[in-house]
Amino acid sequence: MTRTRVVVLVAVLVLAVAGAAFWLYGRERHDPDRFQGYVEGYLMFMAPEDGGRIDRLTVETGDQVKVGQLLFALDASMQIAQRNEADARLQQAKAQLANLEAALQRPEEIAVLRAQEERAKAQLDLSQAELDRQQTLFNRGIAAKAQFDQAKSAFERDRAALQEVQRQIQAGQIAGRAAEIRAAEAAVEAAGATLHQAETRLAKRQVNASVDGQVQDVYFRTGETVNASQPVLALLPPENRRIRFYVPEPRLNAFALGRIVAVTCDGCQAPLKAKIVFMSGQAEYTPPVIFSEQERGKLVFRIEAQPLGGATLPIGLPVSVSLPEPELSS
Repeated sequence: MTRTRVVVLVAVLVLAVAGAAFWLYGRERHDPDRFQGYVEGYLMFMAPEDGGRIDRLTVETGDQVKVGQLLFALDASMQIAQRNEADARLQQAKAQLANLEAALQRPEEIAVLRAQEERAKAQLDLSQAELDRQQTLFNRGIAAKAQFDQAKSAFERDRAALQEVQRQIQAGQIAGRAAEIRAAEAAVEAAGATLHQAETRLAKRQVNASVDGQVQDVYFRTGETVNASQPVLALLPPENRRIRFYVPEPRLNAFALGRIVAVTCDGCQAPLKAKIVFMSGQAEYTPPVIFSEQERGKLVFRIEAQPLGGATLPIGLPVSVSLPEPELSS
């Protein structure tokens, strides 16, 4: 065999191997039962309702967080002062209401008046006895009328003294007027509402995680100032991951909402499963010509599937999607 024929034979073998490899590669890439896609995620942007300076940032990119966990807090010195002021006003309103509802005299003062009343009663009893005695003596002509008049005057004096003490006790037990009490009660309710508002504003200076998830990105750091509703960081809950892939129009009828698909990717240990949760009702690409059977193959429809089994694939990871073998055979 000449050298030329050997070279030609080797070249033919190389071309054959290359052609086979290209055919296998092209077949794999253009497998009608495999559809290309990528991992997408619907982020939750965590932002404060009011603007301010970030006082604390408790998480970093990549951290896993739980529901209720503190993410960041804004400076709250002004809100704390407003809360304290509102609380002081509430205590003042309550004290004014209690003052109106209470008697004009304290219990200790009422007790002193009660003692004075008993003493006045005893004095009146004594005056009554002396008046009766002088009345009897005067009627018998033994005592002079002046003595009788003196005893009567003492009786009237002691009776007036008893009545005075009794009126003081009654006045000391009179509470505030009903209208004033209702006004004070309304003031207490208004002060309580103001305190609740201040406490709510203070609580909103801290932003907690509303779901379990992973911190995907942090946009602001401690010491920086953010505006109201401006995202400080982004969370990705596990259930917000999607496998997004595109299916040509001729193969669209093989898919349906709720159908399970197989997902493969570079580095995946085994095929994953995902459930179709969205199918676009509009083609992603429409050629500006009247459709023919050949042109229909250029139409692709976006489909999204939710990973099952708690798979946490990175966002943007390229994947291949296919129907399980039993469904392909059907």
